[in-house]
Amino acid sequence: MNRDSAGLHVLSRQECIDLLASTPIGRIVFTDRALPAVQPVGFCIDGEDIVIHTGVGTKLAAATRDAVVAFEADDFDPQAHTGWSVTAVGRARAVCDPSEIARLSALPLTTWAPGDRGHFITVRTEQVSGRRIRR
Repeated sequence: MNRDSAGLHVLSRQECIDLLASTPIGRIVFTDRALPAVQPVGFCIDGEDIVIHTGVGTKLAAATRDAVVAFEADDFDPQAHTGWSVTAVGRARAVCDPSEIARLSALPLTTWAPGDRGHFITVRTEQVSGRRIRR
């Protein structure tokens, strides 16, 4: 088991992808008017890509088109003092191909926010890292 300098278990790439697939909410970090912005989003994993469903005219949709973004998801149990955190970095792209949109529409992607969600964004997980804390 690999540990970092703080004693946390360093997760493999596959462990990171598996953990991302286990939770429906994450946070995407993107640039908005030259400043960092963080937004919680519902997502799912498609292979190793992160898939987000958002509105066509949203700030997120505009800001992530062919941009490098970061994505983070985690899960913690404060009673047991256990948990994990995974961070991914990659290029976000708007999905425009009708056949790909149809395929992504069939994924188990839950949207929590109200409003139209007619726009898909995928993030290729070019870099991924994660840590797990156990008692």
